[in-house]
Amino acid sequence: MMLRDVLSGLANLAVLVFAVTSMLSVGFAHSAREILSPLRDVSKLLRALLANFVLVPLLGLAIVRVWPLERPLAAGLVLVAMAAGAPFLIKLTALAKAEVALSATLLVLLLPLTVLYAPIVVPRVLPEADVSAVALAVPLVLTMLLPLAVGLLVHARWPALARRSTPVVRHASTVALVVLVAGTTLANIPTIIELFTTGAIVAPVLLIVGAFVIGFLLGGKDRNAREVLGLGTAQRNISAATVMATQGFTDNDTLVMVIAASLAGFALLFPAAAVLRRSESAPANPNG
Repeated sequence: MMLRDVLSGLANLAVLVFAVTSMLSVGFAHSAREILSPLRDVSKLLRALLANFVLVPLLGLAIVRVWPLERPLAAGLVLVAMAAGAPFLIKLTALAKAEVALSATLLVLLLPLTVLYAPIVVPRVLPEADVSAVALAVPLVLTMLLPLAVGLLVHARWPALARRSTPVVRHASTVALVVLVAGTTLANIPTIIELFTTGAIVAPVLLIVGAFVIGFLLGGKDRNAREVLGLGTAQRNISAATVMATQGFTDNDTLVMVIAASLAGFALLFPAAAVLRRSESAPANPNG
């Protein structure tokens, strides 16, 4: 039990380091105009909102109705479906060789709205939930939005420092991601085995795959936009879902499902990003 506690603590620290360094790296490498200008495209903005705050939550509710899950596990899946905007999108987008600045734009849009949306909608869908907007907002602001703002400020005021710092924070985010995946997996091996043996793991897999399809289809004609919205819609905000699961629910199985969705996201989306990267770099067929 002590080893599990150590691994869980290490994974929690890795989440913090990964979130901060990922957002810093985006701020160091891009200007505020690059991040904010895509928000002027009302059509893309509305499609992103439709995908993340309407269609994916509806998909989550449909899955828990069709797939047999105990109530606490179903609640965990619904929390994941309703939490949008995760810093892992930055790494996924870079791996897919899509537009990282656009993924940062999507995060700037989704993170604050998740803070406003979840405390209002979750208690209506899950009456047993006790979700605090403040408890949800503080960690998201401190670990994601604030580092992004600091990075953008350094980029604007001290560009040379930003250029030198970018490789360092990117390397730190990669190391933190490896520690996070390893720590989370090792700390929750019994849980993972139980979810596989009971078939409950199918539910988060369906949610992630379905969310990717929803985002990809709503991305429009632009390849970058399709890939970023597909990955960004599929990668749910596990940090926000974890806050809601730990503070709003007494049954630990709700948190277990959030963890399962996190691991399923790692297992599915990083290979998907690699496939997108290969298809991007594949030469065109001269006879096609």
